[in-house]
Amino acid sequence: MIDVQRLRVLRAVAEHGSFNKAAGALLLTPSAVSQHIAALERALGHPVAVRSTRGVTLTEPGRLLVEAAETITAELDQVRRAIDRLTQERPRLTVATFTSGGRHLLPAALSRFVEAHPEVELTVLESEPEDAVPMVRGGAADIALAYHFDGPPPVGPGVRRDLGWQPLMEDPLWVVLPRGHRLAGRSSVDLGELSADRWVLGCLKTEAFLRRYAELAGFDLRVGASTTDYFFARTLVAAGVGVSLVPRVALAGAPEAESVAVPVEPPRPARHIGLVLPRGRRANPRTEALAEALTAAATTATATAPTAPTATTATTATTQTGARI
Repeated sequence: MIDVQRLRVLRAVAEHGSFNKAAGALLLTPSAVSQHIAALERALGHPVAVRSTRGVTLTEPGRLLVEAAETITAELDQVRRAIDRLTQERPRLTVATFTSGGRHLLPAALSRFVEAHPEVELTVLESEPEDAVPMVRGGAADIALAYHFDGPPPVGPGVRRDLGWQPLMEDPLWVVLPRGHRLAGRSSVDLGELSADRWVLGCLKTEAFLRRYAELAGFDLRVGASTTDYFFARTLVAAGVGVSLVPRVALAGAPEAESVAVPVEPPRPARHIGLVLPRGRRANPRTEALAEALTAAATTATATAPTAPTATTATTATTQTGARI
């Protein structure tokens, strides 16, 4: 049988790259770390780490054990938090969410959930997907509202086998233009038609897409402003600073003012919104209920999304520290 404590030691060795640094992190002596690794190798019948003058390199069996150690640690953390919840007077549920999803999808879902489960104490944590995924994996959050752009989702087979991805909706990116812009009356816009415009960036991830597109289209991306908040980006567009690329969900519910949102011509860039959920553990009915409420909210948001040029607000926004997208 493989000892969990020895897996913990191996994981520390892999993280720090040396026996000495791992010993310091674990409050052990280097000799104790070496003994744990030796005992693990005897139990396994194969070497797991190779020491050299440049540090420690894991063997293939060692790498497999570290992956298993991460999964086991996450499982144990989940169990500990589940036990903690059992001893509390009120059941708790923690959801992590990115800002625009939290603003436009979460309120309706939470209202529906609270009406059905008034006994649950809810906690909402604002977090980008790269931070929310480890939170669910480690048990700090029960469910996460997340998104991804190109490529596969951030969890699932071959990526995070202990987590699952439940798709909710496709969220296409629209171009936001000042009301007096030459293309403001169009039903759709090719991004190449905006090669001469300055851009207001509302998210580093959309910047990466824009730079790739500009390179393929043969023009240089000219950035007039950079923010971490789509609402703030829209106010800068309304002020005439430039044009922007904003997900459709972040445009919902905006009153008429000094800017117009126009769909992008195919192939349309989009982000994909979904839920990150634990897999392979006993189902939590409250988590499932919140997932159902979020699915309903996403269905409503898709049905009521704008399909033609739509005016957006130009009121002043107040930015806060941290990513707001």
